[in-house]
Amino acid sequence: MKVSIDQEACIGCGACVALCDAVFRLIDELGKAEVIPGADCDAAGCCKEAAESCPVGVIIVEE
Repeated sequence: MKVSIDQEACIGCGACVALCDAVFRLIDELGKAEVIPGADCDAAGCCKEAAESCPVGVIIVEE
């Protein structure tokens, strides 16, 4: 499973980090979320929940 974030549209609310901190983190200086390089979405098992919880729908999960 591949996950990405449209950082331009991200509002930095932190919901993805709260639900799936093994895959997502906030970039403080940008106020945006990013996918942690090398993070394993399949092993974490929380990427879909994070995507569904994103208030602006900027997390893309591809199977």
